[in-house]
Amino acid sequence: MEANLPTSYPVPRTCPLDPAPVFGSLRENRRLHRVRLDFDGSEVWLVTRHSDARAVLSDERFSSDFSREGFPARMTVQPPGPGTFIRMDPPEHSRLRRAVVDEFKRKRVEALRPAVQTIVDDLIDSMLKSGSPADLVQCIALPLPTLVICELLGVPYTDRHFFQECTGVIGDHSATPARRQVVRDELRAYIDRLVGRKTEHPEDDLLSRVAAERDRDHLTHDEIVGIATLLMIAGFETIANQIGVGTLTLLRHPEQIRALRADPSLVPGVVEETLRHQTVIDYGLRRVAVQDVEIAGQTIRAGEGVVVVLASANRDEDAFPDPERLDPRREANEHLAFGHGLHQCVGQLLARLQLGVLWGTLFTRVPTLRTAVPLEEIPFRTDMFVHGVHALPVTW
Repeated sequence: MEANLPTSYPVPRTCPLDPAPVFGSLRENRRLHRVRLDFDGSEVWLVTRHSDARAVLSDERFSSDFSREGFPARMTVQPPGPGTFIRMDPPEHSRLRRAVVDEFKRKRVEALRPAVQTIVDDLIDSMLKSGSPADLVQCIALPLPTLVICELLGVPYTDRHFFQECTGVIGDHSATPARRQVVRDELRAYIDRLVGRKTEHPEDDLLSRVAAERDRDHLTHDEIVGIATLLMIAGFETIANQIGVGTLTLLRHPEQIRALRADPSLVPGVVEETLRHQTVIDYGLRRVAVQDVEIAGQTIRAGEGVVVVLASANRDEDAFPDPERLDPRREANEHLAFGHGLHQCVGQLLARLQLGVLWGTLFTRVPTLRTAVPLEEIPFRTDMFVHGVHALPVTW
């Protein structure tokens, strides 16, 4: 068995809809495993079990600060800009996250449901009007989270096409890194101007409220711009790919779609189980120990990096009986698709809302929806931090 253990990371998938089988062996035979990262040659500990993943992600002795020595693949990312709280530790992380956390509480998110429903209906209308076959990624997966974030931030309708163009380039695997960076810079420059307008002329939206409370949270203008940019890019890429690969998975389980159409109360279960089964954060969550920490009997020394393999943890047999099975009626589903602990995704309720409205509407309005090509002809994102599909040809 030892000879078959991975020596490097990431570990290629053998099936695009399942994590690499070797993770099952790691979960069963050992808890932590040392590998070399393909990104920069550094060595890290892989965390593959659900309980160990929760332990690492909830322990403040593991840092999320990309600038720390020993952080996995530290040299492959730019230093965190103002407001990029997902790359920070307390107290700065706490201060910046506190500025937006109320915007993502259940009451505020539910208030967005009518707008999300309208966006979903309009996108489905456009897809049906364009005719079959269609690329569900271009028709729905990319524009939906972009338009929802625009609604959240208070982007004027006249400017939303610009945002769609920007996120389209950012998500385009054929675009060069230089081109994507130019678009990211253009997006940030626009948000900079938008924050200025919201500060001077506040409306009923996230940016206006955050700007109004900037003194309470000791925020600078640049930090508000950074927070908004983070919400736009992070909220777009993960949800867009979750829509693509999640819809594909559901289409391969027509019995679950039939059950959902017969009983709409299953929608939340479909969302949670699809998030667990198809975890899109493919390369895992990175941390570095700032003190010696013992996890699962193994001492991780200060300065050693850790990669928490969420896709493996969400297929852990000890946490999820028969984990390979897609079961929306699963009673206990404490999956880690949104992370865990201090850095658990602040926008998770908004993500759930989008997925629930989309799948509850799409499969009802288009009951004959199906993939237009075999699985082996679908182009998967096999070399990117977020797993998904570049395109999803569908017909009806």
